[in-house]
Amino acid sequence: MLHDYIYVPIYNALLWLVQVLPGHDLGLAIILITLAIRLILYYPSLASIKSSRQLQNLQPRLKELQAQYKNDKEGLAREQMKLYKESKVNPAASCLPLIVQLLIFFQLYQVFLNGLKLTPEGFIQPDQLKDLMGGLRIYFEANPINATLFGWIDLSATKNIFLALLTGATQFWQTKMLAAPKEPKTPEARDEAMTSAVNRSMMYTLPLVMMWITYTLPAGLGLYWSVSSIFGVVQQYIFLHTHPMNKKTTPPATTA
Repeated sequence: MLHDYIYVPIYNALLWLVQVLPGHDLGLAIILITLAIRLILYYPSLASIKSSRQLQNLQPRLKELQAQYKNDKEGLAREQMKLYKESKVNPAASCLPLIVQLLIFFQLYQVFLNGLKLTPEGFIQPDQLKDLMGGLRIYFEANPINATLFGWIDLSATKNIFLALLTGATQFWQTKMLAAPKEPKTPEARDEAMTSAVNRSMMYTLPLVMMWITYTLPAGLGLYWSVSSIFGVVQQYIFLHTHPMNKKTTPPATTA
């Protein structure tokens, strides 16, 4: 199912771009297909960003409930769900776009692992041509692929340190932009230090993990993830600086 509905359309769209672009540059085709995917997912991703910020804004009230119902797990769960419903917040909303991106990432991995497995002369392996539409199949039976980014980066090779560092940096920036500000300690929030430590750990650990994954996989995947992360940073910046929920309101001046 994933093969037919994700792999095949991406594979054909990617190679169609390679066919029509000047220089038949695979790297430029990856950048364009990445931007197209992110534009398709723009509003689901925006809902995810909004949900994350709403959950951060609810943290003080959630901590009050945790302190109030610290010995009543069922009561705490009931009140939390009530708070989410009243605030129109779906805690799971931030997960869906990430799951979709991971599915696409996995299918892109299959594209590079199988669909772009090239002969020494740069041609697609004959057993992979079956997933291409008629015109594309005929074209790539006769023409090799320029598997580079502007003739600079070999996108079929692994261990590209530039793309690994770029992926790690953009992932860190993207995570940090949505990080909640440090809250003052309260007597009721005994686990506050632990929660803060976990959040800080994730902020630094996730980019390192993504950097290592990018380093070990074909550079084409690293290019996709880097461009996708840069798009995410721009989207978050626009949201954080334009959405009404992020604007601080100035209290009205008091009259003497």
